[in-house]
Amino acid sequence: MTLAPDRLDRFARHIVLPELGGAGQVALSAAHVVLVGCGGIGSPALQYLAGAGVGRLTLLDDDAVDLSNLQRQTIFAEADLGRSKAEVAADWVRRFDGAIEVRAVVGRLGGENAAQLLEGATLVLDGCDNFATRLAVSDACVKLGVPLTSAALGRFQGQVANFAGHRDGHSCYRCFVGDAFDTEDCDTCAADGVLGAMAGWVGTFAAMHAVRVLTQGHAAMGDPQWGKVHLLDGLTPSLRTMRIVKDPECRGCAPA
Repeated sequence: MTLAPDRLDRFARHIVLPELGGAGQVALSAAHVVLVGCGGIGSPALQYLAGAGVGRLTLLDDDAVDLSNLQRQTIFAEADLGRSKAEVAADWVRRFDGAIEVRAVVGRLGGENAAQLLEGATLVLDGCDNFATRLAVSDACVKLGVPLTSAALGRFQGQVANFAGHRDGHSCYRCFVGDAFDTEDCDTCAADGVLGAMAGWVGTFAAMHAVRVLTQGHAAMGDPQWGKVHLLDGLTPSLRTMRIVKDPECRGCAPA
């Protein structure tokens, strides 16, 4: 695969980076990312994935744009109120870069349809807002052999991690949180609040982490840091990291 002259101009600032270069940009152009959730995390993550030239995007969300979203969900405007987030997000991508292949999926991901919705992805970036969906995404990624970038957000805290539970010796998201969270019940931004700029930090960090995975083997963007959860504190501010060890009894990724 080669890049057309206009794409070379568009991504010139990437290509001159020795750590990324033309090979890394080609890898991004050939990638298919499924974004689960187009809200506070998904909005900035989408902007920088599209800006990076990811060639194919599938955008999954079952929610509609609400006035309270505009404080942090940066791809939406007042004119979008009441519309499907996935469809508005796809329209944003088409306006931003017509060369990107984009598909909106309006619906909710669960255990029964996760594998179908995520099949064919190079990577899944999950920025949804409930544990049941997160665990369904993780389990499907393990079964499909797809890397997962997981990002979460609340108040002034965030967490971002890359998981490769399909690989020998590597943990998955279920190894991290366990089985107790297979439920729709979890804290929400509506109840607890969230700083808008914090959503931007977590979303862009997740996009950066996804780029590490997408360019692995093609560029020198660094270690994807599989199974390491980066904890972002917006009040201190600070960043610390903890490693998630593979659970030998995990029902998501343990050998059958």
